[in-house]
Amino acid sequence: MTIFLRNRRAGAAATATALALASLAALAMTATPASASGRVTTAGPATTATALAPEPAAAPKPASPAASASPAPGDPAVPSALTLPRPTGPYATGRDTLFLTDHERTDPWVPAAGARRLLVSLHYPARPGSGGDPAPYMPEAEARLMLAQRGLDDPEWPGLVAATGTSSRTDARPAPGRFPLVLLSPGFGTPRATLTGLAEELASRGYVVATADHPYESTGTELPDGRVLTCAACDEVDAQPDEAGRRKVLAAVSAGRAADFSFLLDRLTGPRPAWRHARTIDARRVGMAGHSIGGNAAASTMAADRRVDAGVTMDGTFFDPVAARGLDGRPFLMLGTDPGHAPGAGDTSWDEGWARLDGFKRWLTVRDSGHFTFTDTPAIGEQLGIADPDAPLSAARSTAITRAYVTAFFDRSLRGRPARLLDGPTPAHPEVLFQRP
Repeated sequence: MTIFLRNRRAGAAATATALALASLAALAMTATPASASGRVTTAGPATTATALAPEPAAAPKPASPAASASPAPGDPAVPSALTLPRPTGPYATGRDTLFLTDHERTDPWVPAAGARRLLVSLHYPARPGSGGDPAPYMPEAEARLMLAQRGLDDPEWPGLVAATGTSSRTDARPAPGRFPLVLLSPGFGTPRATLTGLAEELASRGYVVATADHPYESTGTELPDGRVLTCAACDEVDAQPDEAGRRKVLAAVSAGRAADFSFLLDRLTGPRPAWRHARTIDARRVGMAGHSIGGNAAASTMAADRRVDAGVTMDGTFFDPVAARGLDGRPFLMLGTDPGHAPGAGDTSWDEGWARLDGFKRWLTVRDSGHFTFTDTPAIGEQLGIADPDAPLSAARSTAITRAYVTAFFDRSLRGRPARLLDGPTPAHPEVLFQRP
């Protein structure tokens, strides 16, 4: 993958940036995220729940200082503000944030840290005109670490990315009714904020969406007390002597996230829910999607927890293989890059997983896409002037395709609605290929 900065001076800095982003994509055949804000809530005795403030996007391994590609003073290519594409559904959207502690599990990556903790963004259908300020995208500390990992250390960019405009409001009143729940999991080394655009779209279409940050699995996770946790799991992967060792650690990441989401389901749908608007969730209809290793986690969670009715992987390798018994007939969508995730291409885990899936299933690949096509990265990167000639699909098309197919799949699987988009190719989305191995 080669990255070019549009309308910026070429040279060694741009080359270093390209190499840094390429190294991230290589690490990340796994990866995704969301954000935060609100007020403090207390949960039951086994759990601490706190509603707090914002969060970040995605990231790889540190690069050379030359990767900054800083603009000249007054450079007109530097945008004054970034925004996510507006959701297209009929509902306004609200957002809360929960800080949860599972006192029955020790953190798998840093046992000395004590109990496993989760930061969760909750996007939900809201009453029009209600709520306070727009929900923040992510903390600046998280944005800085994410960008630095990609070798993007322009001093203006962390503030810009952290302040990316969203469409959700804090303290918004929920719309009347009960709605299906969708769980979202970001990619490895990637903050949950990077899935904000998809979360807002689903919420605008009548879903409650819970996006989890898994501490020590992201470049940076800012806790309510201001501490920032970095990626101990990334260090564990790097410490492995060979590919087999790295794959084993990544399989543990996926299986560990399944435990995280089972705990989260308990706290959202159990008898003493942690979220103040939990009554809006229809616990009989639950789906899960994830980017990169978050997509693997969707399959891992379905194998471990029968409450999840449908799953989606967005370009995620199955380091933790799809269960040999299948998923008990539950539907699953595989949405990935083309040709990288086409049948017989480099990721054989998709061929193996497809054979084991035993319910309604679709295998879709997207021409001209890249690993981060299915996240907020294209929309934010395009506004910053970042271009990837190996993934020339525009931000507008990346957003439209991801929203259309993920929403259609959940509409069909959780609501029983017709989803003709999943029947075969359509002129509206010529980049999407239906694979029938």
